[in-house]
Amino acid sequence: MGADPTGPYLLGVDIGTSSTKGVLTTPDGTVLRTATRPHGVSRPRPGWVEHDPDRVWWDEFVSVTRELLTGAPAGGVPANAVPAGAVAGVAVSGIGPCLLPTSDAGDPLRPAILYGVDTRASAEITELNQAYGAEALIARGGSPLTSQAIGPKLLWLRRHEPQVWQRTRRFMMASSLLVHRLTGEYVLDHHSASQCDPLYDLTSGSWATDLADEIAPGLRLPRLHWPTEVVGRITDAAAAQTGLAAGTPVTAGTVDAWAEAASVGATRPGDLMLMYGTTMFLVQTVDRPTRHPGLWATTGVLPGSHCLAAGMATSGAVIEWFRELTGGPDYAELTAQAAAVPAGSDGLLVLPYFAGERTPIFDDQARGVIAGLTIDHGRGHLYRALLEATAYGVRHNLTTMAEVADPARRVIAVGGGARSLWTQIVSDVTSCAQLIPEQTIGACYGDAYLAAVGVGLATTADDWTRRAGMVRPNPGATTRYDQYYQAYRELYPATRPITHRLAALATESATAR
Repeated sequence: MGADPTGPYLLGVDIGTSSTKGVLTTPDGTVLRTATRPHGVSRPRPGWVEHDPDRVWWDEFVSVTRELLTGAPAGGVPANAVPAGAVAGVAVSGIGPCLLPTSDAGDPLRPAILYGVDTRASAEITELNQAYGAEALIARGGSPLTSQAIGPKLLWLRRHEPQVWQRTRRFMMASSLLVHRLTGEYVLDHHSASQCDPLYDLTSGSWATDLADEIAPGLRLPRLHWPTEVVGRITDAAAAQTGLAAGTPVTAGTVDAWAEAASVGATRPGDLMLMYGTTMFLVQTVDRPTRHPGLWATTGVLPGSHCLAAGMATSGAVIEWFRELTGGPDYAELTAQAAAVPAGSDGLLVLPYFAGERTPIFDDQARGVIAGLTIDHGRGHLYRALLEATAYGVRHNLTTMAEVADPARRVIAVGGGARSLWTQIVSDVTSCAQLIPEQTIGACYGDAYLAAVGVGLATTADDWTRRAGMVRPNPGATTRYDQYYQAYRELYPATRPITHRLAALATESATAR
């Protein structure tokens, strides 16, 4: 491996929407090994998006961890194995906020209900806003109630699955389930809790127990810690399953996007992480709690820090959908075709709301729109227009953030699409330069950093980021995109009544089948 086989090493594992990724690093951030397991989501009904917590979250954690320790994929011959005791600390992250109801022993009672892409609790959102007041909830929790919030989903569970609710004593997310299975501890980090609207008080930094008792009576809330805090140690049972040494420290874990921000050092006021993935996500660190009805206000990953966040419902997911729809060409071919098309895709404009939209419009009934299509447009035009659509969405979110916070001083691109034509288009549309770090592995790398801080092998002042390049906007393209962006902003309100009607008809059709 090119490193001292006795360590110390840090292990980070992230449960994403479409894959589980793990990394083994040294205390200075040098990557020794990586491992990945692809997976999908379950969509049992329109608006429902779920994960199997055992098969996806735990089994893939075990598989990835064993590969990182043995140097061999599942079923392979171990090569250059790492002694279990060489791992000095473990940290995990995962998609969130999610709702996994469990028994008092921590046993899952149903599949996990995923974050904002799962829109089943729309009626409960309306009910809670009416009961407590939308503005009052934002003032206390920092964020509006949307499909991202945990409180409405808990209320939905009470209403629609009473047999499950009767047995529910705890709730977990991907990270906290893993921490529980590794250590036996029932904890949640402050950042994840701050996305459990309206159950967390952003000002006091504690559970809003009065609201929790009314919305989810009888639910035992987890103990709160910061993501950098060690909350427990690997048990003998977990050691037998994972190959890690019993007694290894485990930190509290967090939501994947915030671990990804930590992976590139975007943790100081003025830093903004732009995550290119299945969904596009933006996290800006601010110097104080800041609220906006079109954004999420949360705590950060470092003690006492604060963030504004934005997230699109789709980005990479739509791009992959298009690739499969057009016969599965590789991305290099699609990129070459799109690069040959001028900025603006020759008059083609797309709304990327193929699964509704989160910030800043919070409309789960929004739908994708392709406008300006002619028989002269080809596959390259459509592919470029989809990339441009996500860039317009980023600009819309940045513009919204600028209404309540100073513009970001440093924008850092992360994720699978961070080194591509996509990145250049986003810079051209937004007029923002983007720093490209050397490591774009993602949240699992941030987990390793958080583990290093937790066990004292790094400090919060340390930054593992090594700069690999900078993407700067092309002024000529930016001028052209300004016109298309204005049309983009006008297209949604112009088509909203029609797309809402179509969404309702689609739901009726699916229900009737």
